[in-house]
Amino acid sequence: MYHFFVAKENMIDHTVIIEGRDYNHIKNVLRMHEGEELSVSNGEDDNEYRCIIESFEEDKVVCKLIFVKKADAELPSKVYLYQCLPKADKMEMIIQKCVELGVYEIIPVASKRCVVKLDDKKAGSKIARWQSIAEAASKQSKRAIVPAIGQVLSFDKALEDAKKADMVLIPYEMCEDRDVTREVFESIKPGKDIAIFIGPEGGFDEGEVEKAMANGITPISLGKRILRTETAGMTAIAWISFCLEILS
Repeated sequence: MYHFFVAKENMIDHTVIIEGRDYNHIKNVLRMHEGEELSVSNGEDDNEYRCIIESFEEDKVVCKLIFVKKADAELPSKVYLYQCLPKADKMEMIIQKCVELGVYEIIPVASKRCVVKLDDKKAGSKIARWQSIAEAASKQSKRAIVPAIGQVLSFDKALEDAKKADMVLIPYEMCEDRDVTREVFESIKPGKDIAIFIGPEGGFDEGEVEKAMANGITPISLGKRILRTETAGMTAIAWISFCLEILS
């Protein structure tokens, strides 16, 4: 079943209005018809609103609300991904897959070894593009919310911003104490918000890791193999999701 997001003000009593790009997608791309079912979320609560298409008007789809149920698609903890800027279009895949895995927010980070440099103009257009990818991935995975893509932060500002989480982790290839990593993941429980830092293609600068540790961030291992930047974040979030949804 197709899933869409609507503003809360477009949900009036038992009527749901779908506008904008989704109107064109429903009518002209998916070629849906009156009487077909779809589901919507408003991005503010954990509910899934099941609807039937009643009519197509000039610039909107008018739907009738059938019933409401808990979406139950969100992780029981907020997971923040501080992703250092990768090359080419890797960020798009990172956002898509990490949203599918349940990330709550993705914050791009400009670290020392990042090859990509974004000025304000480029950053604005990139973030808009990345946010649309996050929305599409949320629809596909039937998320109740669309994870926010934050503004690009320097490494130092990212360290400060990450203090909003209860636990902050940094996968580091020089971390060989897997007992510590095991203890960290065993301690992950629902309700405990988690932030994770992922380095760029060249990895974190040693001084950045030292600074992270000085700020109370825990280095962890993601295994015996060196992972690419686009693989590391997905792996970490998949592990966290497993701890929160399967082990807890």
